[in-house]
Amino acid sequence: MAECLFCAIVAGDIPATTVLETDRILAFRDIDPQAPTHVLVIPKDHYPDVAALAAADTSLLGEVITGAYRVAAVEGVGETGYRVVFNTGADAGQAVPHVHGHVLGGRSLTWPPG
Repeated sequence: MAECLFCAIVAGDIPATTVLETDRILAFRDIDPQAPTHVLVIPKDHYPDVAALAAADTSLLGEVITGAYRVAAVEGVGETGYRVVFNTGADAGQAVPHVHGHVLGGRSLTWPPG
């Protein structure tokens, strides 16, 4: 999908700082991090949101989740704790219409913050 920001990153048209890559997924640093560790994990194929990916390819969804686990380990937050967030749709705050999991960690993420 030519107009998709994340598809352009996958294609190499837009640079990103890669943390993890396989044949089917890509993980890269968020350009506006909300925590010391903030990495996005995406499938290389375009799906607009996590619901569409779950409906179409549960195997690939599993690879995205496994990628999030591997990113947490590489980033050193696997033992201390991390959050994986999929925003789905505008009301949930999804800004880019390509499914992506946010791996957040490196500080307390308890709610409410305090």
